[in-house]
Amino acid sequence: MALFPPSNQTGARSAEGNGHAPGENSKELVIVTGISGAGKATALKAFEDLGFHAVDNLPLELLVDFARLVERSEEISGAAIIADIREGQALDRLPDILKSVKTVLPTRVVFLDAKDEVLVRRYSETRRPHPLRGQDTVSRSIVEERQLLDPIRNVADTLIDTSSFNVHELRAHIQARFSRDGQANPLLVSCLSFGFKNGVPVDADMIFDVRFLPNPHFVPEFRKLTGQDSRVAAYVRSFPQSMEFLERVAGLLLYLLPHYVAEGKSYLTIAFGCTGGQHRSVMMAEEVVERLKESGYQVKALHRDMPR
Repeated sequence: MALFPPSNQTGARSAEGNGHAPGENSKELVIVTGISGAGKATALKAFEDLGFHAVDNLPLELLVDFARLVERSEEISGAAIIADIREGQALDRLPDILKSVKTVLPTRVVFLDAKDEVLVRRYSETRRPHPLRGQDTVSRSIVEERQLLDPIRNVADTLIDTSSFNVHELRAHIQARFSRDGQANPLLVSCLSFGFKNGVPVDADMIFDVRFLPNPHFVPEFRKLTGQDSRVAAYVRSFPQSMEFLERVAGLLLYLLPHYVAEGKSYLTIAFGCTGGQHRSVMMAEEVVERLKESGYQVKALHRDMPR
């Protein structure tokens, strides 16, 4: 799973200074903002499913009055709105408007982002025009949008990178994370396989090198298969060092994950690397996924270099 690079805020930032804690059962206003194509509409729908009164693209000039309406209403228990680049130059005033809004109602800003290459692919798949349009390419429009939204990103209480989420995963993540039933925020774990010959994944939180295990590539009948094949998995599993490594890694992760949850981490990428990313790393990623699922964690396998 992709995380923000070191120069940016990673994961989520707690809502400090709002007079409330994330997830407490109180009336609040959530402002959903971020980069176009990062999933704001999906997030807003998820908030609506949680019982928030949802409004898309409310003019910022009405935000304080809207907060007062929510605060007085007996029928609205909370509200979520989208504020994005469609507001144009009015977005420059959002940080100051927020100061006034927070005197009326507990408010938090959720900023959605994604990697540039992911955003470009999403626009290509949906054939939607970028809101900035103009004559520029989508890539240049994304760069311009990032510059315009940077002041908003700096005041966000929560940052979510949606690069590795599909629509259903993002909705589930929002619903679980912002549920007002008092439950702890979820941790989404990705077990990623890769090949060292293609480079180390820059978005990994932990990397395990499994090149010390016997390589199925040198067994002719396995060469064109992957670690997802039961015969290859059985071959790797047949060596004592494979099972000992698996037990030790699974034990380490089951020790660490509750501490990541306690620290409020939202997603974690655990990478397993072999030479080509076809056999050993794939098998180990799949095995660890099953171990973590058995312990109740939300986890998925990703295979960066395995043939599709």
